[in-house]
Amino acid sequence: MARDAFSLDLARVEAILPRYAIEGPRYTSYPTAPVWKESFGVEQFKTELASGSAEEISVTGEGDGLSLYVHVPFCRSLCHFCACNKIITSKAELPLRFLDTIEREVAAVREATGPRTATQQHWGGGTPTHLTPDQLTRLFRIVTDAFPMRAEAEISIEVDPRVTTDEHVAALRACGFNRISMGVQDFEPKVQQAIHRIQPVEQTRHLVEVSRASGFSGVNFDLIYGLPYQTEESFARTLDQVLEIAPDRLALYSYAHVTWLAKQQRGFERQDLPGPSTKLRIMLGAIERFVDAGYRFIGLDHFASSEDELSKALADRTLRRNFMGHTTQAGVDLIGFGPSAISELRASYAQSHRKLDDWEEAVREHGLATMRGHQLTGDDIERRWVIGRLMCHGELRADEFEAVFGHPLASGFARELRQLEPIAADGLVEQAPDGSLVVTPLGRLLVRNVAMVFDAYLADQKKGAQPMFSKTV
Repeated sequence: MARDAFSLDLARVEAILPRYAIEGPRYTSYPTAPVWKESFGVEQFKTELASGSAEEISVTGEGDGLSLYVHVPFCRSLCHFCACNKIITSKAELPLRFLDTIEREVAAVREATGPRTATQQHWGGGTPTHLTPDQLTRLFRIVTDAFPMRAEAEISIEVDPRVTTDEHVAALRACGFNRISMGVQDFEPKVQQAIHRIQPVEQTRHLVEVSRASGFSGVNFDLIYGLPYQTEESFARTLDQVLEIAPDRLALYSYAHVTWLAKQQRGFERQDLPGPSTKLRIMLGAIERFVDAGYRFIGLDHFASSEDELSKALADRTLRRNFMGHTTQAGVDLIGFGPSAISELRASYAQSHRKLDDWEEAVREHGLATMRGHQLTGDDIERRWVIGRLMCHGELRADEFEAVFGHPLASGFARELRQLEPIAADGLVEQAPDGSLVVTPLGRLLVRNVAMVFDAYLADQKKGAQPMFSKTV
C-alpha cells in the first residue's frame, strides 16, 4: 500500500464510522466457529485426517505441506483484557499432565495421517514459556518426532517477557525456533496497572536483544489499542519505545470488549475506556507511524518490514488468514494440538475441548479430543475463497474466481454485489461490472464489514440474544 494511502479525511471517517461500528466476525475461519456443530466428532475428524490431500478439493492451488499449532494454556497471572483460553496456575503437576496427554494426542493424529512433514509450526497460549526449558524441549521433540520439520520451516512461539528467561530463549533456539512473538499491549504504566500486566520496557528490550543475539530471525510485537486510560498522547509514547526497539512484525489489535467471554473485563466499564473517536485517532496515528517507519501494511491489523516473510507472502499472494491472524503459506493443512486447538483441513474444521480436564479425558478415551467441527459445503468453499481474498489481498478478481470455480462471480454473488453498493458509495470498495472489486484504503480499515456481506450464516447468528462477536471498530 502506498505511503499516502492513509491520508484520509478524518472528519469523513468519523462521520461514517457509526454505521460500521457493529458486531462482526474477524474471519479467522469461514464458516466462523459458532456455525460448527458437536455432531462433528472424533471419528469424523479421524476420517478427515486420514484423507489428507488425496481428497483435496483443489480450488486454490494448495501445497502438500503441513502447519502445526500447539496450544499451551497456562499463565502465571490473569491479564484483564485477555479473552483467550487459559489456565491461571502455579501448580507444577498441571504442565506435567499436559505433556503426557499431548504426547498421546500427537501419536493419535500421526496414526491417522500417516507420515507427513511440516513446513510451519507455531505455539500459542496461554503462555508457552510457562513451561520450563526442559519441558519446552520435551514438547518440541514430541511434535517433531511425529511430524519432522522441513528445511527452512518457520517455527514460531508466543512468549510473555515477564516470565521468559535467557534459559528459555537458549532452549528454544536449540530446538530450532526462529521467530518469537512478544505480548506488549502498551508500555504506559497507568494502562499496564489497569490491565494487570506490569511489563517495563527494559524487560521487553532485554528479551529482544537476547533473542536476536541467539539467532532468532524474526521478532514480533503485539499491541492493543482501546485499553483503559489510553490516549493519543500516551499511546504515542508507547509507539516511540516500540519503534526504537524495531521489531520485524507488528500486530495492532483493537481491544475486544467481550464480557460474556471474559468476565474480568467488566471492571473496565468502571474505568476510562477511550471513546470511539479517541480510539479511531489512536489507530490511525499508529498506522501512520508504522508506515512512516517503513513497515508495510499487510491487512486489518498486521504490519511487517519489507524483507519479512509476511510482506513476501502478500506480494506473491500466498498470504493466509487463520485463527492466528495473517500468516504465510496459504493452502496447507493446519493441525492443532492441546485444549481448544483448532485444525483447518482442506474441507473441514475441527476444534478440541477447551477445558483441560475435558481435553485430557477425551484424549485418554479416544486419542483425539474433538469437541465440534464443520464439513464445508461447495458454497462454503466458494465463500471462504471470496472472504479470504478480501481479508488477505484487499480485492476480488472475477477472472480468478471463474478459473477456480467454473462460473462467473457476478452471477454467483449477484445479491451480495448489490448489497455492496452503499458500501461502495461510502468509499470502502470500488466495483467493476464483472464483479471484480478493490478494497480502498478506507475499506482496508473496515474490511471485516466488507467481508460480512458474503457471510451466508451471519443473518441467523444475529438473531440470537447472546452476542457472538466483537465490534468491527
